[in-house]
Amino acid sequence: MTFMQALATQRWDDHRFYHHSRINQSLHLVSALAFIGAYVLLFVNTLAAVMLGWLVAMPSRQAGHFFFEPKGYDEPNQASHEYKEQVKVGYNLRRKTILLSIWALSPLLLVFDPTLFGLFTAHTSFYTFAYNVSVMWLAVGAGALVFRTVHLFFLYDVQTGLVWMTKILTDPFHDVALYRKSPIHLLRGELFDPIVTDHSGQQAPHAGSAA
Repeated sequence: MTFMQALATQRWDDHRFYHHSRINQSLHLVSALAFIGAYVLLFVNTLAAVMLGWLVAMPSRQAGHFFFEPKGYDEPNQASHEYKEQVKVGYNLRRKTILLSIWALSPLLLVFDPTLFGLFTAHTSFYTFAYNVSVMWLAVGAGALVFRTVHLFFLYDVQTGLVWMTKILTDPFHDVALYRKSPIHLLRGELFDPIVTDHSGQQAPHAGSAA
């Protein structure tokens, strides 16, 4: 596949495998808008950008997956939850748990060593502490992105890794377009998306590609 075809495939698999819940979709819309705001703020105020990303965008995005997305057998895609977790290209729930744990516990490092082995100027106020935390969280996010991208180079190939990285960075814009009507469906009492179909309008095939 070309790069753009592979990107479309990863996006489609991500949607049909992991976004059946309208609540999850709506939370992804909230998350996407927050991430877009964080992207803009990153050029203006690093502290505000990172806090918006990690305290609003990331929790709302992951809450949908952890608490609202069905974990039973996926009839439309003929795939179990365990299978989808195994073949997922990006961060599955286990990897997300590890990443979120690192994120949540990382500020403790600045409590025990305010300079973090000389990397920071020791904080003298709550603001400077929060700023140092924001820089650390920015590094955690960038590190998680780069680590998994390079990991995919070895698990699959370079294109798969670069496609996944591109997908993650552009997901906020794609999610706004894809899930902008999800809150309306949710208000109508539609808790789940109708049976997911492929691009030709046929029922989605057996899950045979990594998502």
